[in-house]
Amino acid sequence: MSDYRRPCNFFYNVTGEEAERLLRQYGSDGEFLARPSESQPFNFTLSIIRGKTVTHVKIQKNSDDFLDLFGGESFASLSELVQFYIDNPEQLQERNGESIIMKRPISIPLYEPAAQEARAPASQRWFHANITGTEAVELLTKEKQWTYLVRGISDHLWNNSSESQRAPGSYAITVKTTDDHVVHILIQKKADTGMYHVGGGDEFRTVSELLAHYNNNPMVEEGSQRVVHLMNLVPSTCVPADAIDERIRLLEAIDPVTKKSGFLEEFERIQQVDDQFSSRREGKKEQNISRNRYKNIVPFDHTRVVLKDVPPGESDYINASYIKIPEGPPLHLYANREYISTQGCLLNTLLDFWRMVWQENTRVIVMTTREMERSRSKCHVYWPPLREELNLRDFVIKTVEEVKVPDDDGLDMFIKRRFMVARKGMPQRELFHLQFIGWPDHGCPEHPESVLRFLDAVDIACKKAISTQGPVIVHCSAGIGRTGTFIVIDILLNQIRHRGSSCPIDIPRIVMKIREQRSRMVQTEAQYVFLYKAISCYIAIKSRSRHPYQDSTDGEGGHPLHLPPPPLPRRRPVPNVAQAYVNNG
Repeated sequence: MSDYRRPCNFFYNVTGEEAERLLRQYGSDGEFLARPSESQPFNFTLSIIRGKTVTHVKIQKNSDDFLDLFGGESFASLSELVQFYIDNPEQLQERNGESIIMKRPISIPLYEPAAQEARAPASQRWFHANITGTEAVELLTKEKQWTYLVRGISDHLWNNSSESQRAPGSYAITVKTTDDHVVHILIQKKADTGMYHVGGGDEFRTVSELLAHYNNNPMVEEGSQRVVHLMNLVPSTCVPADAIDERIRLLEAIDPVTKKSGFLEEFERIQQVDDQFSSRREGKKEQNISRNRYKNIVPFDHTRVVLKDVPPGESDYINASYIKIPEGPPLHLYANREYISTQGCLLNTLLDFWRMVWQENTRVIVMTTREMERSRSKCHVYWPPLREELNLRDFVIKTVEEVKVPDDDGLDMFIKRRFMVARKGMPQRELFHLQFIGWPDHGCPEHPESVLRFLDAVDIACKKAISTQGPVIVHCSAGIGRTGTFIVIDILLNQIRHRGSSCPIDIPRIVMKIREQRSRMVQTEAQYVFLYKAISCYIAIKSRSRHPYQDSTDGEGGHPLHLPPPPLPRRRPVPNVAQAYVNNG
């Protein structure tokens, strides 16, 4: 299983002079890239921008075939070294004792030739960027014979002398040949012609052409002379955020055999994940059925919100689910907020809704539907008109502010409200309510920019609210379709804001993780496609703001990663801080 903590998209086949140009043009303080050493074959150099200066740090390969920075710790791979010095900035110093801070890899726009060469494969569905040989074998365990995938081998993944000499940017095909056997086939590139091959025989301009050839023609493995077939690809769902446009183009293509687009194939795989064994007992109890807007949309028992402060004899049930961002492996998502996904209020659930708001200390409510659509009730109004009060037993809700925000055509896009909520005997609380009303009756918005502007407003509201605020409550009518779409986009945007535009994102896997907490989140294929288009739009907007005169993808950097270093099974500790051999440009 891929580990997205591992740094990726940081190696570029450029000279020191070109590295300085790229860092000065597109980088910000602490951003870096790795490149081949110009003076020593098989060694590397880190180039880091520090203010207006570019510092070059030599990486040497020692006698044990490990990498180090002249006196620091030793590492089995370049990405392990990079991750360690991101997470331990005090461990990399100039000879005068000044620390060299590495924050994150630079994001170089794809129109730059260096970026095209280094990162073009990352958008391909056949390429698994953040995966080791062991993880590749695990992925193929349950697959049938002749299933394969393609991975990068920049991390010495085989732990043998032949692969350890390979520079980042090399590839290997991992193929399941029998029930219990997997082989790794190195894709080699000729230095003089740039042509790809698998150990002699036919040569190809690109890896894609090589794979297309061997999909129809078996290859013969060197040495063993074993015949190997490439029949069933395990596609990668991970892609750098700023390569999303190329991934969209590939997913829009119709497979000539299945007659399905890549989007439909991904969505169908998500739909096939069976949640029938997750208990929904509480929502199906007779006394709770009337509290469900739709009889087939019921929360899982293990993630449902349980109302705690209810009088004896009353139900603790509300059709609402906790949605927590999965921080652990393999996604290691940045988790800056939690959510509650719930249905639109019914008349008989108004009090339960406000009980939940108060119990969870929610300060931001996100509503993604109108009250009525196509003459059907989508949500009972649970707030009073402006400057009026709504009394619900021991709750008093007052609307103190209401602002309609138009789109570029002057039509209402969303409404911002501010409530003051009081409960008998307790201090009142300020709540922000944001209602998106620009979603069409059918399908999805034609352009995602309105949704992005709305989620920016949500983000601002979250920052205005108290630091101890509880989950953001998100609802539409059923609490699964638009609600799931808004939550997943919000999660993705926060990854990019905090980790930079070249960070890997895995939309299908995030959707599946969210569905583990509430079924059918992101309900339709159209909503699923909209996730990709929203990220594409966000990257384009950020690109225009940073490089206004270039038609490109974003070079925007995020905040520093604060993550533990990945496992270092072959790291050899050296007690001294690295005294880097540096040149300042």
